[in-house]
Amino acid sequence: MNKETPLVYELSQEGKKGFSLPHSHFDSSDISKLVPESLMRDPEMDLPSVSEPELVRHYVNLSQKNFSVDTNFYPLGSCTMKYNPKINEDAARFDGFANIHPLQPEDSLQGIMKLLFDLESSLKEITGMDRFTLQPAAGAHGELCGMMLVKSYHEARGDMKRKNVLVPDSSHGTNPASAALFGFNVVEVKSDERGRVDLAHLKSLINDETACLMLTNPNTIGLFEDDIQQIQKAIHDVGGLLYYDGANMNALLGIARPGDMGFDIVHLNLHKTFSTPHGGGGPGAGPVGVKKHLIPYLPTPLVKEEKGVYSWDEDIPDSIGKLRAFLGNIGVLVRAYVYIAHLGREGLKQVSQDAIINANYLKKKIEEHFTVPFPGFCMHEFVAQAVKQNDLGVHATDIAKRLLDFGIHAPTIYFPLIVAEAMMIEPTETESKATLDQFVKVMLTIADEAVEFPERLHEAPFTLAISRPDEVKAARNPILTYKDYRASKDNNGSSSISTTGVPVHAG
Repeated sequence: MNKETPLVYELSQEGKKGFSLPHSHFDSSDISKLVPESLMRDPEMDLPSVSEPELVRHYVNLSQKNFSVDTNFYPLGSCTMKYNPKINEDAARFDGFANIHPLQPEDSLQGIMKLLFDLESSLKEITGMDRFTLQPAAGAHGELCGMMLVKSYHEARGDMKRKNVLVPDSSHGTNPASAALFGFNVVEVKSDERGRVDLAHLKSLINDETACLMLTNPNTIGLFEDDIQQIQKAIHDVGGLLYYDGANMNALLGIARPGDMGFDIVHLNLHKTFSTPHGGGGPGAGPVGVKKHLIPYLPTPLVKEEKGVYSWDEDIPDSIGKLRAFLGNIGVLVRAYVYIAHLGREGLKQVSQDAIINANYLKKKIEEHFTVPFPGFCMHEFVAQAVKQNDLGVHATDIAKRLLDFGIHAPTIYFPLIVAEAMMIEPTETESKATLDQFVKVMLTIADEAVEFPERLHEAPFTLAISRPDEVKAARNPILTYKDYRASKDNNGSSSISTTGVPVHAG
């Protein structure tokens, strides 16, 4: 952007000011000495001139156009979008956590190091693992760490032929992506008619080239892999490792432990299971836990304790090295620590029990109106199908868009890929029966609309600032700035903002 083509701001008026910066200790000549000319901005930034109230209202109004766990029911299957207690936010903002630097002397970091050490101890107890690294920044980063550990383990034993990673066809997409990214061959394992790993097919794929099996338990359909003992024995009998995708750990807290099931490596999504808002792609944390035989390969540094004094342990000769700068997303780790400490053993168990009860309650309430491909008891989430509605010309995406009109975020749709017209619903433990009943009422209303007014569902949502976009065009030609949006609106002579006034509860 140059001075001849300035940005146009609708609210900007010359002379308005919404900030007061402290006086600079540098004059222009000082700055020119400190900053190379090649790095100096030219021309000056083209910023709007607005008052503080206008600035605040602009961003608050933008925030009110979003769905969040603080404003709406958010049954986003597999993502565990639970309400996050605000005490966790307060703790993460303590000066002693928020304003420290990892290169400070160890004696000035004893507080955060104790927190990290104690958090690791809690995660070990929860999962049944022997040691954790807290470095990974998210679940997929934890998966990559796990693949690095798998490769290091086999190579250290001189077993260079281990090149295959087995992945169920119901897995999260990051599983095969992480394995392939690190150079493994991805081998797909089919699901059986019960929605679980096909044990016979799995055994037919296992051989001395099997590096590991990546498994989510409960799986993405919300079902517990009840053949887990046979699965782990089959993998271990050929010298392979068992990797646990912890995305669905919200179903097992205090009830079952991956380490007791035979898993060698576990990653946890702290931002899902242990309370950090993670909408919009972050922040996250994906600690990885291992059994004793894999500890020598963990990333450095680890926190160690001796006579009440904490220090960084860098002396790990076979370590895979650092995964990222410093110790991970500290704010997320602090939130998880507070969440675990506040709930305790029995509280964490109740979290999972309530999540399971809520999911089964919803499934029972809607299964007559939407197809449930795998009936019976589910864990913390379940998959319903819009196949009845599909026969009427209504798809899962239409239902998802219509839910927004009722102030409910859509569930995950079209995943897992093995279920047609899938809607994966996860209520979590933090929602009341009243909220669940309202969701059921809305889903039944939409089922009726699919019969009586299917065209209404094709056009939803009606009540949001933006109506249904052309999703293919939006993906290929995204409008990322307000300037481009205005230009698009002016050129097309129409806006993507919905002006249709169809009543939400019209019947």
